[in-house]
Amino acid sequence: MFVYSVRASTIKFFGVICVALAALVTLIAFVPTYVGGAEPTGGESVTAKEISYDRVKTAADAQSFLSQFGWQVDEGATKSTVLTIPGEFDKVLSGYNEIQKRQGLDLTRYKNREVTRYTFTVTNYSGYEGTVYANVLVYRNRVIGGDLCSADVMGFVVGFEGK
Repeated sequence: MFVYSVRASTIKFFGVICVALAALVTLIAFVPTYVGGAEPTGGESVTAKEISYDRVKTAADAQSFLSQFGWQVDEGATKSTVLTIPGEFDKVLSGYNEIQKRQGLDLTRYKNREVTRYTFTVTNYSGYEGTVYANVLVYRNRVIGGDLCSADVMGFVVGFEGK
């Protein structure tokens, strides 16, 4: 004959384990992955594929990154600049960071860091007659931010998807 007793602390322990496991399963099920599904203003549609933000070492890699969104650029007008993201964000940089947050990026983690900015001239942006530039900010071979903007003073600044 075997006698087995269960203490209340053992039941509480397994209860906590079950609740933690349920919370983990819920987080895994509901954490979104970035899937591009919007159509750029002037390019091909971005299909339901994952956008790769890694392995950007050169201007050609940054150009390939932009092509994931359907943008075509003038290869002869590429500029590369090393700049430092300020430690304090003023009103303008805070607004720019809001654009980054809407596209799933955030510059606050890179304050006081040197990043490389690749600037291209976009050739297939429709709905605007002037010159449109694409800026890609790269830190340690990873895209951390960027935009499409017009050359006009009263122009626009939008995220990579053209919105």
